Amino acid sequence: MKYHKLSFLVTFIGLIIAYFWAENFLPGSGIKALFLTSVLAILEVSLSFDNAVVNAVRLQKMTPLWQKRFLTWGMLIAVFGMRLVFPIAIVAIFANIGILEVINLALTNPDKYSYYLHESHEPIAAFGGIFLLMLFLSFVFNQAKKIHWIRIVEEKLAKLGKLEGVEVIIALSTLYIAQGFVKPEEKLAVVLAGISGLIIYLFIDGLVKLLESEEQASIISSTVKQGGLMSFLYLEIIDASFSFDGVIGSFAISKDIVIISLGLTIGAMFVRSFTIMLVEKKTLAKYIYLEHGAHWAIGALAFIMIYTTFGKISEVITGVIGAGFIAASYFSSLYFNRRKKIQVYKEEIIDSPLSKEIC
Repeated sequence: MKYHKLSFLVTFIGLIIAYFWAENFLPGSGIKALFLTSVLAILEVSLSFDNAVVNAVRLQKMTPLWQKRFLTWGMLIAVFGMRLVFPIAIVAIFANIGILEVINLALTNPDKYSYYLHESHEPIAAFGGIFLLMLFLSFVFNQAKKIHWIRIVEEKLAKLGKLEGVEVIIALSTLYIAQGFVKPEEKLAVVLAGISGLIIYLFIDGLVKLLESEEQASIISSTVKQGGLMSFLYLEIIDASFSFDGVIGSFAISKDIVIISLGLTIGAMFVRSFTIMLVEKKTLAKYIYLEHGAHWAIGALAFIMIYTTFGKISEVITGVIGAGFIAASYFSSLYFNRRKKIQVYKEEIIDSPLSKEIC
């Protein structure tokens, strides 16, 4: 509970604001607003729990200073940037209208605002999908990875990682295939957005690896030692990519931008508190397959996002798939730990003085 105290406080405040916001516009609608806000929060957590695991993996490698910055500055970016400013900026860019007009639409004409946001979905999904796909592919094609969860698949993929640039080949091939199904007027935007996601991933990931080298980090700058700044930006982009489907899908539940922002903010707070818990309790070391499950969930989300550039799929299905991979990797970890304990116990019995004496 200690990890979620602030999250519960934000939940309490958020629900109060949601209730009075709804009552101010339509008396008697406060209870409905509470329900919708809660549903949105649950949706955000279910879609982003794998994000918490990936954040924890990267966060463990960062200095305490940058860990703190990610959990403070990063929270502000995640809440105000991705859940409030980002949807407004996207509508302003793609609908070619002013920011103030978009804000006015969001507050006074949510149906029209929702329409503009959904019209911007294809390039957003292409960018986020390709970025997350690269993250997944880089993990499964990593030859240095010693632990394999889905062994029959992961071992073969790791060997295939010897082919230089295989991740880029697959990502671009996926984008090429997807654009063939996209509406003609959206093709250019989708292709450019997908390539942008690929370029940004390669740039950030390359700098992270460069700066994580202790020797090079000290040469370049002490302020970015151990790749702190780049790791921070890397995590923020991952957060953003995970937020795309939640922000877009939330309009299927409510058209009120304030209710949506409150619900997603509550969910984002719990994702952050889960991240802190995973890092401080060293959960990833105890459950060795959780990282694998998270990356497979990311891979599924990436393909789903790319698919939504020309098709539709329910956010519920997305959440269930992600949760399924996490749950499966968790129980696999429990099974592994149990077998390991049994093996150690057997070895202790065999090596015991009494056992040797009997033999």
